[in-house]
Amino acid sequence: MKIDLHIHTSFSDGAFPPEKIVDTAIDVGLNAIAITDHDNVLAYPIAVNYAKKIAKENASAPLEIIPGVEINTIYKNTEIHILGYFMNRDDSDFAAMLKQQQAARIKQTNEIITLLSKKEGIHVQFEKIKSLVAPGGSIGRPHIAKAITLAGGTSSVMEAYNKYINDDSPVYVQRKTISPHDAIEIIYDAGGIPVFAHPFDVEDAENLIKEFMHYGLRGVEAYHRKHSPAMVEYYSSIAEKCGLIITGGSDFHAPNPNNGQIIMGKNFIPEWIYDSLMKEKKQLDLAR
Repeated sequence: MKIDLHIHTSFSDGAFPPEKIVDTAIDVGLNAIAITDHDNVLAYPIAVNYAKKIAKENASAPLEIIPGVEINTIYKNTEIHILGYFMNRDDSDFAAMLKQQQAARIKQTNEIITLLSKKEGIHVQFEKIKSLVAPGGSIGRPHIAKAITLAGGTSSVMEAYNKYINDDSPVYVQRKTISPHDAIEIIYDAGGIPVFAHPFDVEDAENLIKEFMHYGLRGVEAYHRKHSPAMVEYYSSIAEKCGLIITGGSDFHAPNPNNGQIIMGKNFIPEWIYDSLMKEKKQLDLAR
């Protein structure tokens, strides 16, 4: 069984709409995927309905799509991402968190737009940025960087990142977002499985993992395209010591820009990871 538990669509900073994600997942031989867009879950029902349609047309079993999300949080000026799986998308606190996250993204974007105009003479329209993400989706750094480039402020998206979309830039504003503790609690209370995403990106991840366990953290994303085999072993051992499940995924956003290669599903994710995720869901459901 081939799985990928970390995939983004055009409803956040992914290049493909949900339908193309489903087609691509089937093409590369995946059996189950999780769509984990930043701060929204809008792509999930679209992907599920499309997967059922394709399966009916081909008289085959539909691609399994696990409900997921990736919540961008800030703790002590450090960005920490929390993945969630199987949460009730209609839970009031969970829905309120997503609404709060979207409002913070819009506020941040408008503040950056104002500073770009005042300090750099680069005039970017909010509606232009909004048009670069699927309707209702999560505006983020890639969309702002692309809009700056389209407005003639830079010659490339990478240049926009280097000059304007980073914490050291005088026009960049840090998003006022939820804490990881609150995100974990809300996902857990909504019936979900909260997971520490790509710990390699976070300093002192081991101690934070132990701290977050007190708020309901249930897993660690040990398998990730940024993680070497040694890192996979290291983060897996932390999870095992703490009694947490191990998850993993490609963190797919777009084909490799250098050679057009699709990297979805290219990370080797052992089948037992799917089994442990399902076992964890059953145990949490019984406990509730």
